[in-house]
Amino acid sequence: MQLDRFRKIDVIAMGRATVDLYANETGPMEDAKTFSKYVGGSPANTAVAMANLGLKVGYIGKVSDDAFGRFICSYLNGKGVDVSHIRTDDTGRRSGLTMGEIREDGKCSYFMYRQDCADLNIQCTEIDEKYIADAKMLLISGTSLTHSPARESVFLAMSYARKNNTRIILDLDYRTDTWDTEEEASVYYHMAALQSDMVIGTREEFDVMERMFLPGNRDDKKSAEYFLERGAEYVSIKRGKEGSCIYTKEDIYHGGVYPVKAVKTFGAGDAYSGAFNYGIISGFTMEKCLMYAAAAASITISGHSCSDSTPTLEQIDRFITENDYICG
Repeated sequence: MQLDRFRKIDVIAMGRATVDLYANETGPMEDAKTFSKYVGGSPANTAVAMANLGLKVGYIGKVSDDAFGRFICSYLNGKGVDVSHIRTDDTGRRSGLTMGEIREDGKCSYFMYRQDCADLNIQCTEIDEKYIADAKMLLISGTSLTHSPARESVFLAMSYARKNNTRIILDLDYRTDTWDTEEEASVYYHMAALQSDMVIGTREEFDVMERMFLPGNRDDKKSAEYFLERGAEYVSIKRGKEGSCIYTKEDIYHGGVYPVKAVKTFGAGDAYSGAFNYGIISGFTMEKCLMYAAAAASITISGHSCSDSTPTLEQIDRFITENDYICG
């Protein structure tokens, strides 16, 4: 992936920046009594993960005109993320909220509240082409494709990126309850993937995207070939504890894992994406990119939050030195 080193911003993340409330007590949600508040949402978590590693990170999004909206912007700004293009909704809409439980077995569940939320109401008129042109990469979250006007705003941002040779990364970020139908998700994911330089998701997320176009396919290689033949440079398919694979037109790279005891299961993919993007921008080999991504994911699920638990570069380097890497 050829990146213009003279651009002012390394990566712009676009999409939901919300609030996470995670239970402090271990056990089912109904028994939780107290919660800790964090900034959440996949693109926001990934933005923090990249900023923690030293990248220059921008953000395009929309938050509520209230304490939650101010908290989100203040937190991201404190992490070094440029918030100058996060808009404030003046119509009374609220920022999205996610509540998560913490279980002994690590198999946690969450509840998302996103009905007509602020980030889904970002307007096309609020997308700045020059800002996108100043970035090497634009990271799109699939949850922004669920409803209008955010859906149209995403496609406009992608068109600006392609016009200005800003590389596009699509993180599928599928959340069942946020889409009206799986068929609709398949159509819009497919449309976005065909405009992206890198497509990243779990096997299950690729199954959703392929529902209307490769029905019944469960083969990673076939999935990758389909999008590589249509313009993608990289296709990343994650399989949890089994590791991940990066597919290019020339080769297949198998990524391993660092086994850890997980506090919760959320956030691994965001940390993985953040570290992988850091590696690409830093000119790492693909093997090193995958090693750093795996380390960042394991560190993050070992902590209570998603955004606050994403590691620094020093933490990743130390973790890699002290832990065993199980090759994929």
